[in-house]
Amino acid sequence: MPLLQSLVLPTAEHEVALALYVDAEGTPAPLQHTRTGVGVPTGRSVSFATYFNAFPASYWQHWTNVRQVTLTVTTSGSGEIALWTSDAAGRATRRESRAVAGDLDTVVFSLVLDRFDAGGWAWFEASASSALTIASAEWSTDAEVLQPGRLALGTTTVNKPDYAVATLRTIADDPVLVSELERVVVVDQGTRLVQEEPGYLEVVARLGDLLTVIRQPNLGGSGGYARVMAETLGTDAAAVMLVDDDVQVETEGILRALRFFRHCPEPRLVGGHMFDLNHPTVLHAFAETVRDDIFFWGPADVEHERHDFGMATLKDTPWLHQRAEARYNGWWMCLIPTRVIREIGLPLPLFIKWDDVEYALRAGEAGFATVSLPGSGLWHLTWLEKDDTLDWQAFFHARNRAVTALLHLETPHRFPVASRRQDLRSLLSMQYYAAELRRQGLAAVLAGPDSLHRALGTTLPALRGIQPQYREMTAFSAADVPEAYQGRAEYPGDALTKTGIGLAPQGPLRVALTAWLALRHLIVPVKAQAAVRPQRELTRRAAQWWRLGALDSARIVGADGTVNWNTRDRARFRRYLRDSIRQHRALQRDWPRLREQYRRALPELTSLETWQRTFHG
Repeated sequence: MPLLQSLVLPTAEHEVALALYVDAEGTPAPLQHTRTGVGVPTGRSVSFATYFNAFPASYWQHWTNVRQVTLTVTTSGSGEIALWTSDAAGRATRRESRAVAGDLDTVVFSLVLDRFDAGGWAWFEASASSALTIASAEWSTDAEVLQPGRLALGTTTVNKPDYAVATLRTIADDPVLVSELERVVVVDQGTRLVQEEPGYLEVVARLGDLLTVIRQPNLGGSGGYARVMAETLGTDAAAVMLVDDDVQVETEGILRALRFFRHCPEPRLVGGHMFDLNHPTVLHAFAETVRDDIFFWGPADVEHERHDFGMATLKDTPWLHQRAEARYNGWWMCLIPTRVIREIGLPLPLFIKWDDVEYALRAGEAGFATVSLPGSGLWHLTWLEKDDTLDWQAFFHARNRAVTALLHLETPHRFPVASRRQDLRSLLSMQYYAAELRRQGLAAVLAGPDSLHRALGTTLPALRGIQPQYREMTAFSAADVPEAYQGRAEYPGDALTKTGIGLAPQGPLRVALTAWLALRHLIVPVKAQAAVRPQRELTRRAAQWWRLGALDSARIVGADGTVNWNTRDRARFRRYLRDSIRQHRALQRDWPRLREQYRRALPELTSLETWQRTFHG
């Protein structure tokens, strides 16, 4: 019978994330466990209603041909194994139980998937009469495999060879995963080379001919992943799993995505969830979507953007039992069938940002949906501690969002208004470098698609080249920036809010405050003292536009101790505000023409032949 999911326990490096694997509340710690099993102390119980060990029944019923699953649990010792299920509201039901005794006893449960379409999980719980060991557990099916074939796995890295080698070592440590792999591709675009990293020769010896390492100039994430896809098309792989470079993988999650894909009647993009590498039990988002009105990404459920399984278990969290619809999955972990690549092409040459979103939207329009599969996740370095819309990435955020909108929206809706509002927030925050890069990004959009491939290798150096002209982009040591002459701004209410940054003004108050702050930046001279000494000190998380906009300068202190110094510049404010209004008017006016231009260019921009010229030329 085809295997769908195996019981797993954490490796040593993920022991801090034990709550994602087993719920052992009330059981003395630490639990004794292997990779595939766990000991249950006498008189205690453990539950596998956890992220990595519950079975996401609703996803299998809705998306695949699987209509019945079999749970097989192998034990030693005496106790009881009980099968549980939940519904979309999170209500748990004990289905049946079996007594176990002796060495290597096996119990089997059958579960029909006929009432889980809206949501629900299945799991088992174990109670020990005497010392009980769960040796292994597997969920399997007799349903036919519809998408046969093996998996290619690829990553692209820029100067993170330690992460890349660690990922390769983790893959090599899992013989089941290795047996399912057609190829492993690493596209190295940095100056600190993977091939020179300690431990590289060891993983080469272990992975052998499976591993291919390719060096190429830095063409960004889109260029690196496009190369992985292009290499995959030259193999017999049925799909390619893209993973980011700064991650720690759970190999069982990769296998689950592959097995899920194999049972889909039509090829699907199967994404994995992201956990915070610095806070390993915190889930970033359960599913992500794109709002068509303002055209921006975000969690499908805005009320539950981040969830800490260390604080609230699966059983304690009803919303996690609803089946979530995703429009895209980030390329920190995403399986893409090779049939999809052959039919819709490679990524757009966007360098970084929005390439994964655009690809999923394009695939969806071609009939290939995206599923973010629970139980298929990894740990990724979070970007939430730093706003990447303020550094060189601001150009790519602005340009690529607009390009993606032109390709996938018939009319601009509220997008130009939302984009212009973002320009204004940068200006009110005295972030003139970000404003300049957003201006350049929209200028590139208005100029048309012809330069996208040509600009892949040259845009980033140009953006970084002008950064020294903007003082707010310098990370000073604390001693190099004078103390604020009005002292530190304290916001005691911030600690009470979910985000830790205080409540933003809303509704009419937001409109009135924005207008007043903009008028102030236009006509009120900058205080002379503020030009040579910061006016106020704020933490980086408290440095929001509605606060910075009322200041002439600010000393902004980051969690790492570095300090940024933002100073108001009336001339820059006026120039960038004027350019923003002009550019967004042109975008609104020329939307039909630009939309047609970009859509007509799309097949060539994403073709294998065009990308091959970029790779080699």
